[in-house]
Amino acid sequence: MSSSSFDEAPAALDLQAMRAHAGEAVAMLKLLGNEDRLLLLCQLAQQERTVSELEQLTGVSQPTLSQQLGILRREGLVSTRREGKFIWYQLTDARALQLMQALYQLFCQPGETT
Repeated sequence: MSSSSFDEAPAALDLQAMRAHAGEAVAMLKLLGNEDRLLLLCQLAQQERTVSELEQLTGVSQPTLSQQLGILRREGLVSTRREGKFIWYQLTDARALQLMQALYQLFCQPGETT
């Protein structure tokens, strides 16, 4: 992490607001704290996907995939729609999308090193 990142922080952090929303932030970070869920969200941040596409793209086995998608759906991060025999998953939580974009910029940008 570069020292310039601290220069970009707000001048004064609202500690009361942080305390009021700390539980929400921790819950979101716990959801992102599982490697399989993180990989799934990374794909869903790009576009809507079917279960078979997610399995192929992430390498997560079908039983694990179903379990993790169920957690993401139950927590309201993703939603589904049925089209014929396919179930499509999409990322519907705007905060999760922003976090995935930030994680991509921090860890996955081509040519970037830590």
